[in-house]
Amino acid sequence: MAASMREVAALAGVSMGTISNVLNRPDMVSETTRERVEAAIAQLGFVRNDAARQLRAGQSRMLAVVVLDARNPFFLDVAAGAESVADANDLLMVLVGSGESEDRENRQLRLLMEQRVQGILLSPVGENIPMLDKLDRQGTPVVLLDRGSRTPGRSSVAVDDVHGGHLATRHLMDLGHRDLVFVGGPPSIRQVRDRRAGALDAVADSASTRMSTIWAESLSIEAGAKAAGRILDMTDNPPTGAVCANDLLALGVLQEYIQRGLRVPDDLAIVGYDDIDYAAGAAVPLTSVSQPRAELGHAAAELLMEQVNNQGENTFRQLTFTPSLVVRGSTDHGWRGARA
Repeated sequence: MAASMREVAALAGVSMGTISNVLNRPDMVSETTRERVEAAIAQLGFVRNDAARQLRAGQSRMLAVVVLDARNPFFLDVAAGAESVADANDLLMVLVGSGESEDRENRQLRLLMEQRVQGILLSPVGENIPMLDKLDRQGTPVVLLDRGSRTPGRSSVAVDDVHGGHLATRHLMDLGHRDLVFVGGPPSIRQVRDRRAGALDAVADSASTRMSTIWAESLSIEAGAKAAGRILDMTDNPPTGAVCANDLLALGVLQEYIQRGLRVPDDLAIVGYDDIDYAAGAAVPLTSVSQPRAELGHAAAELLMEQVNNQGENTFRQLTFTPSLVVRGSTDHGWRGARA
């Protein structure tokens, strides 16, 4: 059975108030007394009941990151950037995946609200997020992550995905591809829609270029493999170039083509999005639109801590990063590690 504060106080020969001060306000206790209490804590193996303390304070020591897919290496890198800020503020960071489901996202946000987390970084599934109003009323700061805010009263950190989609498509067009396909995940996800909009903007600049769209069921390797089969079924003006909404989709397309004995980029040039670590290590190194993953998480967590530490003040900011294109073998026969 765990030792109690009362047992620590008895062993150290001090009051319960002194134990509380050592744990919460050590500067108020003399060095000699503090050392005696700390020795008693070590001898008894006492562990403070942080849950009870948080209940009294009305707030936990947790920062939550809610993302579309907690298995996606992109979001793991983003979370690592946020965790560095949590560590610096003596907070525990928890990573939660919504599975690209609005119902699951709302359920998770409700549970996090009940846990009284200090703040939430949210990469939302759709546009309608009912729990946001409730979190605002409770005073729990929420910063949108990898998604820009459309209201001045909400901080956000995002990447210019329209520009990224344009960048990827323009690259394929510059290589001579005129029959293109955009492979995207659920259209409910704004990042996917923005990347497609940028791709279509690039195509609109060329009367001889066409782009079709394949909507995948998710932003996963498995969904990408299924999309590859649908691309191969397009016998009228078959695409020679594919722009994928993320790297996992792109890797699924690439793997399926290779397994069917086809060649990349000869039979299909492929561009992904995110530039996760797996992109460079693919069977054919993947050309990808690069986002500053760790920087996104770090910047979003910094904005969140600004709100945590300055509640009641207008500290809302919207930050937008500019993506870049990393060219590799999935589009360029002469690839030598180029960056555009």
